[in-house]
Amino acid sequence: MKVFAAIAALAFAVTSTVSAQDWAKPRLENSPRHGEWVDYKSGDRTVKAFVVFPERKEKAPVVIVIHEIFGLTDWVRGVCDQLAEAGAIAIAPDMLSGQTFPDVDGARKAIGALPKEQVIADLNATAEYAATIGAGNGTLAVSGFCWGGGWAFGLASVNPKLKAAYSFYGSALNDPAQVASVHCPVYGFYAENDERVNASVPKAEELMKNAGKKFEPVFYKGAGHGFMRAGEAPDASPENKKAREDAWARWKDLLKELR
Repeated sequence: MKVFAAIAALAFAVTSTVSAQDWAKPRLENSPRHGEWVDYKSGDRTVKAFVVFPERKEKAPVVIVIHEIFGLTDWVRGVCDQLAEAGAIAIAPDMLSGQTFPDVDGARKAIGALPKEQVIADLNATAEYAATIGAGNGTLAVSGFCWGGGWAFGLASVNPKLKAAYSFYGSALNDPAQVASVHCPVYGFYAENDERVNASVPKAEELMKNAGKKFEPVFYKGAGHGFMRAGEAPDASPENKKAREDAWARWKDLLKELR
């Protein structure tokens, strides 16, 4: 089964590193929103996920958050809190559920080696769990960063329940058959200084257009790969900081379109 080969290859190509994310913890510790850990089944496996709920009286759309190749970090959980602040229920599955590693490199290698079939099964199981959340309004979207950004685009071709996909600096689909199966609009968020990833975008644009699919990539000037995380760090460069701010503004506008 040849599925998302480019995504798997990209995972092994990642060379960036993640510094300590202590700066991400205060948001989680001080958030007024309710966050919780949940377990659900994916075949014979148990998947753990972090869920954050918005403070609103109406039912809300649910956004799946697929983490970077570094795993379900405090920063990713902070993104869930920011999504909830914007009015959505966010659920981030731990794609390494049941596994622990002493360092980032161990997690990175394990995520890069995950079987494609397992990733798809776990993400679909997450979508099924999302449908059972009582506060949800039945609308489902997916987002992802780096490795997760590639899978966000990929899941759009697999799961027909998705209403939108938000792919942050992840590889774009370049297989015509997969593109033909995309079920929802795909919104891309890319760094200007990230040709390793950006090289996949023109072909995806062509294929998506020819297939009558909606794909809207935006490139953020001066930003580097991982700018959503790097732009939030205390030592963020001006370019990454602005890219993150602009990307969040765009994302929040897009979230308002979910019904």
